[in-house]
Amino acid sequence: MFEINKQLQKDTHYLIKKDGFHLLLHKNASIPWVIIVPETDVIEVFDLPQSQRQDLNDLTKQISTYFQKIFSITKINVAAIGNVVSQLHIHVIGRKKGDACWPDVVWGNECSFVEWQTETIKQIRVDFA
Repeated sequence: MFEINKQLQKDTHYLIKKDGFHLLLHKNASIPWVIIVPETDVIEVFDLPQSQRQDLNDLTKQISTYFQKIFSITKINVAAIGNVVSQLHIHVIGRKKGDACWPDVVWGNECSFVEWQTETIKQIRVDFA
């Protein structure tokens, strides 16, 4: 049975499962940040079947467009690092000048922490469904 890594669970709010991908919202609302977890045992994006890679690209575009529209994002960072959590997961992070970490990286940075409002999380779930 597929299970999302415990560290990812700890760091995120679960949004939805969509077409074989789990969408997780990073707990820090100061930066729009969704983590995509494909239901797979592979640990590298290039090892996914071509159709699943295409679905991942389409989902990344959907999230990126949403960030631009809802959060007025000017730059999208997409990464599959996996140094700490080896389970394949893709970060889609919305950035703009003046955000909580600008211009530094978000990983390991002490950005100001802001809680997501419950209603906002619910709305994001609906928007991504």
